[in-house]
Amino acid sequence: MGEVTTAVDARRFFATDASIFTQTPALIVYPRNEQDIRKTMRFAWQLAERGRSIAVTARGAGTDQAGAAIGSGIMLVMPAHLNRIVEFDSKTGNVIVEPGINYGKLQQALITHGKFLPPYPASIDYSTIGGAVANNASGEKSVKYGDTRQFVKALRVVLANGEVIETGRLAKRELNKKLGLATFEGEIYRALDTLLEENKELVEKTKLPLSKNTAGYDLADIKQPDGSFDLTPLFVGSQGTLGIVSEITLAAAAHNPETTLLLATFDDVQKAQQAIQDLRALPDRPSAIEMVDGNLLEAVDAGNPNLLKDIVSKPFPLVALLVEFDNSNERQHKKMVKKAGKLLGNYGTLLRQETDTELQAELWKIRHAAATIMAETPGHARALPLVDDGIVPPERLAEFLQGAHDIFKRNHLRLAIWGHAGDANLHLQPHLDLSQVGDRQTAFKIIDEYYKLVVSLGGSTSGELGDGRLRAPYLESVYGSEVYALLAKVKRIFDPYDNLNPGVKINVNLADIKPLIRSDYSLGHLHQYMPRT
Repeated sequence: MGEVTTAVDARRFFATDASIFTQTPALIVYPRNEQDIRKTMRFAWQLAERGRSIAVTARGAGTDQAGAAIGSGIMLVMPAHLNRIVEFDSKTGNVIVEPGINYGKLQQALITHGKFLPPYPASIDYSTIGGAVANNASGEKSVKYGDTRQFVKALRVVLANGEVIETGRLAKRELNKKLGLATFEGEIYRALDTLLEENKELVEKTKLPLSKNTAGYDLADIKQPDGSFDLTPLFVGSQGTLGIVSEITLAAAAHNPETTLLLATFDDVQKAQQAIQDLRALPDRPSAIEMVDGNLLEAVDAGNPNLLKDIVSKPFPLVALLVEFDNSNERQHKKMVKKAGKLLGNYGTLLRQETDTELQAELWKIRHAAATIMAETPGHARALPLVDDGIVPPERLAEFLQGAHDIFKRNHLRLAIWGHAGDANLHLQPHLDLSQVGDRQTAFKIIDEYYKLVVSLGGSTSGELGDGRLRAPYLESVYGSEVYALLAKVKRIFDPYDNLNPGVKINVNLADIKPLIRSDYSLGHLHQYMPRT
């Protein structure tokens, strides 16, 4: 049996995550096994049947920047006990883990066997695999390898009523067996299959012209033209709103530590955009195409001038790109590096090309130090994760950058941008003081302007961090009212009493989240780790 507590200090600790919101849970549960999760969900279901609904939120390390890891009811804290590698096949790279396992420790274990999980987020050292699955996380390697969803093969999930199901790709005959079950699982399969069959055109509209997208639910990848059916992609990215994941089967990729890293700078954003598109079009795409803008370089230089010494000199460029190749075929690797170096030189200035890991680490400091530099601000203002995950079609990156600059200029705020340029998935954090009424009003003004910009460019409000409370109010604007209504029906199919992490995906508006804003923003529960962007 796991532990249960209502201690005030424990509840206070779990009242915040990495978002700007706060919500104190009523009860903390540290499940020791799947059975404990089942008991918790059964308890919540029985209460709901009597008209007393209570929220249940699953939590990893609390790194969620959009408020999906807080809740007012029962908090299921996974890392305490559910943190094991259950099984690993070194030949195939398949690994079965519990959701509370630390991502970085799992990655280290895989690398010793020549494998790794490419879609690791920047928070790899202090986040959990369960959190990565909940948010469909991705990061610097995703331009080549894709997001978490591509690497999740199967799940064990505790449903809202306490039943346990196993997901995976089902052939048509296996699906028919599921459709005939006289259980809640059977109800779900029947209702969802009918929903998908009757709304094929709307389901197609959920496919946005983006390299990755975590907004809403992935309906398009459940049912294939051959009739096969898999709930796995639906649960990945659902942020605990459809079920509680108790076990995860992942397919790790081959890891090649021998990489080449190129640094190039640009004084023309359009040329940078064209270079990125050409890099994406290479027969063997780079494993990373990351960027920082000149404003961030200025901030890094002001905070720690030695960091940029002998790497990038003043006057700083508009854009700096870090481009990495990791192909294990040496001949192909050199060929792609040569092509990339030539095109980067044609469009901008190719400054350095490094194969030595220590020298590469120097270059990566430019990108990874952004979080530390941005956090070092005088007074009470803090860099806030308000507009931190927009993604647009890669060919509209320049418009995206210009639009972001215009928004910050109108609101008299300094702007620094970094992110996954290869996916046109950018990160930017305004410096505001949440204890000031004026700054709180400015925060929501920026949120509104920014997400409208993203949608107008054919993008998504969330490329890799999930909707959460922050972006849920804008979900309907991403897909339109008809698709949004379909997403709401999916939520009801799995969670008829709205027990599973309510207020995170569906039926959320700005009036719901404004009262949840904390007056002081900090990442106190994560200070034992060095932050990364």
